[in-house]
Amino acid sequence: MTKTLVVDDEPRIRKLLKVGLGGYGFDVLTAATGREAIIVAAQQSPDIIVLDIALGPPPDGLEVCRQIREFSKVPIIMLSVRGEERTKVDALNAGADDYLTKPFGMDELHARINAILRRIAIDHEPASTNAEIRVGDLRIDLANHRVYVEGEEIHLTPKEFDLLRELATHPGKVITHRTLLGKIWGAEYGEMDHYVRVFVNQLRKKLKEDPTRNVRYILNEPGVGYRFVDLESEAG
Repeated sequence: MTKTLVVDDEPRIRKLLKVGLGGYGFDVLTAATGREAIIVAAQQSPDIIVLDIALGPPPDGLEVCRQIREFSKVPIIMLSVRGEERTKVDALNAGADDYLTKPFGMDELHARINAILRRIAIDHEPASTNAEIRVGDLRIDLANHRVYVEGEEIHLTPKEFDLLRELATHPGKVITHRTLLGKIWGAEYGEMDHYVRVFVNQLRKKLKEDPTRNVRYILNEPGVGYRFVDLESEAG
């Protein structure tokens, strides 16, 4: 059974999600506060977390997400009554894999969870080769999901790694926003370009891109998408 941690400070919501997800066959754990959520996540190692942003007392959902990301890559779906793009961007920046605006249907939440779990299953299929990609000071170990910059390993969230891998395995090719969204988040995310923008900005910071020193790995194609640097074509 898929072990799911539901974190919400409203007892009614916790009960609703516990019963609803339990009906789909999930083993549901619950937490009422951010501190409790961090402890349960560390001790119980859930397969996925459904986390409300507006928790009280502190820490709130965003801080809980950041702290869990320090020790776990578990997928996190964040919930909020606020549907503004800024709130969604904050959630993604904190390390969330997905975002749902309240109210939502159990079928939608179930579909989002299944989509994430399917992608994880694909990511964990045995690699056929021990391929690595090296560009300048960047080394991507595709088989072991590790990334190094200037010889130092950097931490990427699962979605950040998926995005980097998709771009890096197609050097020089422009990949549209819609294509990236479909492959990494799912076809239902085809119009959510801000997801890609947020994750590309995060990647650029972690990869230590610096245009002043001509250190650029992810190139922007305005209004279309992104492409990973192709050293041969750049040199030409």
